[in-house]
Amino acid sequence: MSAPGQQVAQAPPVASPEALAVAQFLRNQDLKSRTCILQGQRKDLFKVKRAVRALQSDNYTKASTKNTLLPKVTNPNEALQAFSLLPRNLLALRVSKIEPGSDGHPAGKPGKRVKGLWTVKIEQHQEMRDELYYTWFYEPRSWTQTLMAIGVILVLLLVVMFPLWPPMLRLGVWYLSMGMLGLIGLFIAMSIFRLILFVITMFVTPPGLWLYPNLFEDVGFFDSFRPLWAWHKVGKEKKVKKSVAGEIQSDAVAEKSATSNTTASPAPGSPPKAAAPPKPTVEEG
Repeated sequence: MSAPGQQVAQAPPVASPEALAVAQFLRNQDLKSRTCILQGQRKDLFKVKRAVRALQSDNYTKASTKNTLLPKVTNPNEALQAFSLLPRNLLALRVSKIEPGSDGHPAGKPGKRVKGLWTVKIEQHQEMRDELYYTWFYEPRSWTQTLMAIGVILVLLLVVMFPLWPPMLRLGVWYLSMGMLGLIGLFIAMSIFRLILFVITMFVTPPGLWLYPNLFEDVGFFDSFRPLWAWHKVGKEKKVKKSVAGEIQSDAVAEKSATSNTTASPAPGSPPKAAAPPKPTVEEG
């Protein structure tokens, strides 16, 4: 027995078979889900109206005839009742988008945001309206996950039982490991050589020469070794060109203004020029 006033840890509620059946059906339907960020984790987001529409579709009618755990749905109210099994069993909860400056995030310093993804929070009131959004907490186990788990276990068993392998297999693994170490060493040596080559060419023939310039870029394996060499890209070339063009333009403007000033102001002591008579117009002629 627990002491008075001591909090007792409660186990999370176990979802009912009916709720699991509804969640599994909706998970296999096209709800036009999108990805969101909830407490730093990626979740699937969907609208209530698409889930209710799926519960009233012919696919649900066919699935309910095969699976007796699925509740009967004949009208929109029954569809909403079937959908309400999800939040009541914590399989899907209503969320809302977090705007900058709300929920403890200062307006000037918003939290880290992933481009193209909503950052959402769980709402306290779990309402069910067509325009509201829900996010999934039910993650069904797929065949690929099961096969990957079995494969990891088999690999671990093979590694643990390595002393029991036949001598030929152990010799083959030794040669394979030596080959991999040789490739890694060759890659490190090539990286050091290209750095030394760049430093030398940077002083001899600036701006410097890179061997395999895409070696550390985010490209494919074969694209990392194409092209064979390239000159070092200088990021300030555009700024230098713009500044030179600006100086040339300012010099031209200064020269133009100087020439206009010299032509406008007459020399001292010279008689003023007579103003030219205006040209006659058609009416005056």
